[in-house]
Amino acid sequence: MLNHSLLEEKLGFKQIRNLLESYCLGDPGRELVSGIHFSSDYRSIKNELILNDEFKTLMITIPGFPSEEYTDLRQDLVRLRIPGTFLPVEDMLKLKYSYNFFTDVINFISAAPAPAFPSLYQLIEGFYPDPHINSEIHRILDEKGEIRDNASAELLKIRKAISAQMAMVDKRIANMLVQAKREKWVNSDVEIAIRNGRLVIPVPAANKRKLKGVVHDESATGHTVYIEPTEVFELNNEIRELELAENREIIRILTQFADFIRPQLDEIINIYKLLGRIDFIRAKTLFSLSIGAAMPLMSEYPGISWIEARHPLLFLSHSKQNKPIIPLSIELNTTNRILIISGPNAGGKSVCLKTVGLLQYMLQCGLLIPLRETSEVGIFSNIFIDIGDQQSIEDDLSTYSSHLFNIKKLLETAGGETLFLIDEFGAGTEPQSGGAIAEAVLEALNERKCFGVVTTHYANLKLLARQGNGFANGAMLFDTRKMIPLFQLKIGKPGSSFAFEIAGNIAFPKDILEKAGEKLGHAQLDFEKQVQELETERSEIILKEKQLHQADEMLSVLMSKYEKLTEELESKKKDIIENARQEAKTLLEKSNQIIEKTVRDIKQSQADKEKTNLLRKDLKAFIEEIETPIAEPLPLPKPREPQKPVTVKIKPDQFKVGDKVTMEGQYEAGEILEITSHEVVVAFRTIKLHVKPEFLELISNPVIKAESGSRRNISYNNMINDMNARMSNFRLSIDVRGYRAEEALGIIQKYIDESVMLRVPEVSILHGKGNGILRQIIRNYLQSVPEVKQFADEKLEAGGAGITLVKFR
Repeated sequence: MLNHSLLEEKLGFKQIRNLLESYCLGDPGRELVSGIHFSSDYRSIKNELILNDEFKTLMITIPGFPSEEYTDLRQDLVRLRIPGTFLPVEDMLKLKYSYNFFTDVINFISAAPAPAFPSLYQLIEGFYPDPHINSEIHRILDEKGEIRDNASAELLKIRKAISAQMAMVDKRIANMLVQAKREKWVNSDVEIAIRNGRLVIPVPAANKRKLKGVVHDESATGHTVYIEPTEVFELNNEIRELELAENREIIRILTQFADFIRPQLDEIINIYKLLGRIDFIRAKTLFSLSIGAAMPLMSEYPGISWIEARHPLLFLSHSKQNKPIIPLSIELNTTNRILIISGPNAGGKSVCLKTVGLLQYMLQCGLLIPLRETSEVGIFSNIFIDIGDQQSIEDDLSTYSSHLFNIKKLLETAGGETLFLIDEFGAGTEPQSGGAIAEAVLEALNERKCFGVVTTHYANLKLLARQGNGFANGAMLFDTRKMIPLFQLKIGKPGSSFAFEIAGNIAFPKDILEKAGEKLGHAQLDFEKQVQELETERSEIILKEKQLHQADEMLSVLMSKYEKLTEELESKKKDIIENARQEAKTLLEKSNQIIEKTVRDIKQSQADKEKTNLLRKDLKAFIEEIETPIAEPLPLPKPREPQKPVTVKIKPDQFKVGDKVTMEGQYEAGEILEITSHEVVVAFRTIKLHVKPEFLELISNPVIKAESGSRRNISYNNMINDMNARMSNFRLSIDVRGYRAEEALGIIQKYIDESVMLRVPEVSILHGKGNGILRQIIRNYLQSVPEVKQFADEKLEAGGAGITLVKFR
């Protein structure tokens, strides 16, 4: 709808293009980067993303991908079609490096398992390095890129002759110098020099007639001339003839090589196209790794369901400064197609808008984008953007007129597959008129089923959203306590501009703000403040509910264990009683036997006094043995009764932040966090309450003060903090590609245990396709886990058999 050049400039895509070009190794790759364009063809976009994702996996799992620079020789190779033409030696060396790079790339990809990289294998299908080309280049050129002496028998013969002639020249001119010094034609310290590529002897001008030869040069003063002796001159001429013969032989060798590769020129030119394509994909992969991009779930229909999306340029900038970036989660669907974002200035509204536009444009240019891989992306036929001041002096258009002109073009072409992004919609003119026009435009775009994101401060646009009518509100959150924007998008509620709060935070004159408040009305200011505070408290309550739910689940687990233990103890108690009965019965039988035996023995001994005494002693010892009491177990310690704190009643205005207090009639101790004119904020364990000061009592005994924040809270808080830490660090997917089966199984066991403990309903395990061994081992383990409800392959477009989707009971 807008021209792509303007769209890329406003979204920042030109910077993305520049970064991609910096990752390229050669001109063919850079040409493809320059040719990147927006597409709405779902199949071609998906194929490009899959190819990029496979290359990313290849570079991560198998390091060492070839990265030599190469030179584009396609134009030079086209000229070789004419018989008799040849490549210069320097271009032949470039061809050698390029062909080596091509060979390394093909061998590297071919060494990877084909089932894991089907698109890459399809890309290189039909390309096979010809070893004869490399060997022929190696036969002609040495490692320095020079023609070898033995490139041909004739060249070797010529170069040997040149070497012999040059040695003779050196010998002759050295003898001539010695003779000249002996005859005093030259000074004794004179050495041989070179002029015009010839060896010469520096001779004083007065003696130049004494040495026969050719004068090649003279000194600036004219006192010295440089003479090449006649004998040496003739030898140098012969060397020159040999050099010409050498050059003719080199041309013959190069022409012969050109004749050798001429039948394969089309194939070599296609190799350069393949190198450019691979270089282009490699550059996109390196860029995607630098921004943490992922392969999302794809739909051929328009829509956005993004989780933790990040602006790539902002991410790179913040990474250099070690600053965190707050991700964006956003959804546009058939129910809520148009999102109206409101909130404070400098709160991140425009960044949200540009993030949506840039990531969608990148996606439809075939680039992976930085968001969670479980996000779902759709395809739009066109993107419209209206951001910034577009005032035109040449066209006599004001800022608002320019905006209206753009909106007019949008209305002319918008449809159900249009994504529009408008910043500060309706601004630039009188608020009531601008707001009314903006509202009418949005209603018209909604009727056409368009998708869009707009930012605004106008209340009438915030009121557009109703259940199921196509509109949704979004707010950029603002911390009213710290008076700073949070840069977080909250969908479902409108936001406030917080103009007065921001002005006060930058020390704007108070008298001006007071007058402005009087003109606006304090009711309106209080209403906006209360709405935001309610939203903040709502978020805190949701967090507390989550913590309480986790604690309740843990308590349920503990109760279940307790009940199980009680049942076991009850069962053991019955067994102990039964065993005691059996032992008593046995003991009674044994007692009767002993008594009967004693009586019998007394009768048989005819009441012998000594024998009778012995039998009585034995019977007494047995009775003492059975009457020995069983040691009682030590009593369990009684639970400590809660100690009532010692409190004193003080005046409401005497409380201060940090005081330990309790509410009337309660034992629980709390700490004062904040004091306002009407109420006091008190923290009781993890719960914050707004209480009127007259209902509070000051704790005076230090024991209770110490206990209030330590023993009674420590186990509960530790449990909550541990659960929160685990939940915040937990990922809904895990990647075990590249691990051995034993290592991967250990990682999966820990991951599944933690998933069960955190009550996660569903997780994904990325194990790759490969030969299926790792996949089978993992699934065999999942069958043995009773908490696993079911598992299956992920959707085909999301990874298919390479990912196992696990659902828990």
